[in-house]
Amino acid sequence: MQRSDLTALDSFAAVARHRNFRRAAVELGVSASTLSQAVRDLEARLNVRLLNRTTRSVAPTAAGRALLERLGPALAEIADAVSEVRSAQSEPSGPLRINAPEPAVELVLAPMIAGFLAAYPAVRLELVSETGFIDIVAEGYDAGVRWGESLAQDMVAVSLGPPQRYVVAAAPDLVARVGAPRHPRDLLERPCLRNRFPSGAMPPWEFEKAGETVRVSPTGPLVASGPGALIRAALDGLGFVALFDGYVVPHLASGRLVEVLADWSEPFPGPFLYYPSRRTLPSALRAFVDYVRAERRG
Repeated sequence: MQRSDLTALDSFAAVARHRNFRRAAVELGVSASTLSQAVRDLEARLNVRLLNRTTRSVAPTAAGRALLERLGPALAEIADAVSEVRSAQSEPSGPLRINAPEPAVELVLAPMIAGFLAAYPAVRLELVSETGFIDIVAEGYDAGVRWGESLAQDMVAVSLGPPQRYVVAAAPDLVARVGAPRHPRDLLERPCLRNRFPSGAMPPWEFEKAGETVRVSPTGPLVASGPGALIRAALDGLGFVALFDGYVVPHLASGRLVEVLADWSEPFPGPFLYYPSRRTLPSALRAFVDYVRAERRG
């Protein structure tokens, strides 16, 4: 087998997995036109069509599916072998792309960045904030961050931090004026500040106490995307806000906000770093996983 054959086979496998030339090109670090030409040349040498192409989709033919089934494990073994040798011979380096929701980036990952990059200066870290659950492999990420209920079972998961809580809080003057709620449903009669995800979803506020779960969808004067505007509005006395504890703890400590319904806000596991189950990880990802575990032990 010539080196060009191995490159072409790798190109075909990437396109067949992603079913998209653009996403495969991002994974391989080449242009989509270069990738398309490599696959056409491979088909010509093999004298068989491997991909069906339309203006809207790309899908492997029967011959392509059979080739991919045999080719995938072999290419994975080659990639693992190369990665293992590189990891043993050099310090962690190269790009590390992580997809995570904004609260995980701001509250959990951001405090780790300076220490991690100081320890591994050859790593180039890219954090992308995204609320919706995505296929990190198809989108070209090394790892993702989500909470436990969103993790696929075929992923390796590493805890990023201690348990968290949602905290409902408001300015003291507002609580004095409208009264502190004693039950989550009391929030339906009080002004509340709601968060809307970029997807348009506005999930209800969920509470749990002694095995009882209550969900409410209160209303109020403000709906915003992101915690910044919601916290400022809460500090200004416009309504009750429900956010991760990391956002409001400083304001609770200063007395500018007070917590309500604390007995209904039970802790839940913090976010997890997750990545595909592979025998050998890229050196940058392995370094980050080791760094996270050391931070958790500390």
